[in-house]
Amino acid sequence: MLKSEELIKKVKSYNKFLNPETLNKAYEFALKAHKTQKRDEGIPYIIHPVAVANILTDLKLDSATITTGLLHDTIEDTYATYNTIKEEFGQEVADLVDGVTKISEFENQAVQNSKAENFRKLILATSKDIRVLLVKIADRLHNMRTIKFVKDKNKQIRKAKETMEIYAPLADRMGMNRIRDELEDLSFQILNNDARELIKKRLDEIKENRTSSFKNISYEFSNLLNQNELNAQIIGREKTPFSIWRKVQKKRVSLEQISDIIGFRIILDNIEDCYKALGIFHSKWNCIPGKFKDYISSPKINKYQSLHTSIFGPNKRPIEIQIRTMPMHEFAERGVASHWKYKSSEKFNSLTWKEYDWLKDLVEIIDRNENPEHYFEYTKLQMFQENVFCFTPKGSLIKLPKDATPIDFAYSVHTDLGNSCIACRVDGELTPLSEQLESGQKIEIVSTEGAQPNPNWLNFVVTAKARSAIRHFLKNQQHDESVDLGKRLLDRALANYGTKYNQLRKSQIKRLLKETSAPTFEYVLQQIGLGNRVPFAVANLLVPPSKRNIPEGKRNSSLPVVIDASDGLLLQYARCCHPIPGDPILGHVTPGKGLVIHLESCRNLKEVRFHPEKCMPLTWSRVVHGEFPVELKVEITPERGFIAALASRMTEEDATIETINVTEKDAFTSIVDVVITVRDRIHLAEILRRARSLTSVRRIYRVRNK
Repeated sequence: MLKSEELIKKVKSYNKFLNPETLNKAYEFALKAHKTQKRDEGIPYIIHPVAVANILTDLKLDSATITTGLLHDTIEDTYATYNTIKEEFGQEVADLVDGVTKISEFENQAVQNSKAENFRKLILATSKDIRVLLVKIADRLHNMRTIKFVKDKNKQIRKAKETMEIYAPLADRMGMNRIRDELEDLSFQILNNDARELIKKRLDEIKENRTSSFKNISYEFSNLLNQNELNAQIIGREKTPFSIWRKVQKKRVSLEQISDIIGFRIILDNIEDCYKALGIFHSKWNCIPGKFKDYISSPKINKYQSLHTSIFGPNKRPIEIQIRTMPMHEFAERGVASHWKYKSSEKFNSLTWKEYDWLKDLVEIIDRNENPEHYFEYTKLQMFQENVFCFTPKGSLIKLPKDATPIDFAYSVHTDLGNSCIACRVDGELTPLSEQLESGQKIEIVSTEGAQPNPNWLNFVVTAKARSAIRHFLKNQQHDESVDLGKRLLDRALANYGTKYNQLRKSQIKRLLKETSAPTFEYVLQQIGLGNRVPFAVANLLVPPSKRNIPEGKRNSSLPVVIDASDGLLLQYARCCHPIPGDPILGHVTPGKGLVIHLESCRNLKEVRFHPEKCMPLTWSRVVHGEFPVELKVEITPERGFIAALASRMTEEDATIETINVTEKDAFTSIVDVVITVRDRIHLAEILRRARSLTSVRRIYRVRNK
């Protein structure tokens, strides 16, 4: 175990402004607080917080963070309280320790909570100061180094999965590649040790050749760069067993085929030298197509910078090369921790998530109370994805995950721009909103006031921010629409009892809420609109028999409910009979779906047709906008080009063909089943008239499911 004076000496090596008395005091405080406690492996507990502080020292963090590492378990596991820490070490350290404690508390409830809920709590607990997460990652790293001493195998597996799915990706997003690699490999050892041992055995077999090959290639690289007057430091980067396994799985190759076990890091004095070295390597050896990435001019989303390339090197085998400056290398090793500079003092503004766009967006999503499973799923995807870099018309750079679309771009600029987006120009050309973007493109979003997000966008957007914003808008829109539809349905039910919705008294509504235990009357209306409450049942509670003014024989004599296709999120059009504007229609109230609209003659309504609490007459509003599917059956004499001729007649009348299927009835007749979209019955009649004018069409009619 590292002694207090050794820890202080290590911190002083990079931070001359350290107050050694404070760090020594924290060391002694932790030693006393954990005096009687033991770790699972039977050793004194104090070894753990000292090891965490040592990891934070390797990252060259400030003394407040090192102190927090020593004290991070004191509030949770000992007599110490927040106020105790605040009195002894100040509010800054107390707040950091409290943040780490909150994460540990929800980790202990991990069995009850989903991964997504734990992730949500972690982000919120660390949103004020990023150093809380740095301490927690160091804490998790030491716990994973000693996880084999945990007796409960299920706990080992749970912690390993949590590390692989949450902490390793977060370390990656913080730019801490070395810690990410170790976290992944330690988790891999628990989750699939057989595969790991197989890879280690293979690495041991080729170790001697690997070492010799690295020395020879390094010598050749060094001579080549010296000849071109470039001062370079060459470092080997050996892949971890987990990274090799992931490559084997991704590329579907055998372990023997993996030749690039060691990568080369070329550290140069400045950016100009980096590009010069790249040109030298590509001139001397053939580069492997598709393997070059310029992360200097376009850094990764976590700020990582480097030139990546692969060549067929001196040994005639693939070699991975990363070319960077020393500050870039420092960031690649220590990530965000490399931002700490100790030039005049330790004082600095606490780094928050605002420094990191993707995490800032995530906090914004969580603040909307988005479904945890949704944002966890898509954030996890974004953690591992490569990026594309696009430009606004004014030249601002926008970073997006791979496969992002114009809709993702619009929401990354501003939520209002995404909500009002109607079209997009990519490099001046109109482009579908579902088109995947590529790096270097200039994106212009066309928006208009009053436009709304399309639910279909959820089928192709990839960023968590876009998904969350679309869902949030649609959820609010659905709420408003369901309340409005609920009013109309309830008004019709109330008409059976001689009253109207706008005639209800406060006393009636109060009694209803008491009997149903509903929080608000608006909630009741929403549930009616969604089909989760029967309007006649609610009307019965609102208007008891003694208050009704309509004789029993005249029940259900009220006017039909008027339907407008703008109620798009709530109204479902039955696929069994395909109703279109102008058709006589009935509504069937279905839980969770709201009102499902059928043709009045649809045979699927046979059982509920005369139950007013389940089925009710509807009528279309005077003006209905939209396109509605309708199923047609055509008996036709088969002749050359008959399908093309039929399709042409339909599309000439502005109909869209959704599906078309041809079967042979006999040698002289074919049956064409086709689903097209129309505006209303008048539009359909014109399409039928045009189709009948074809000499090969014997009969064409609409399928109604009578």
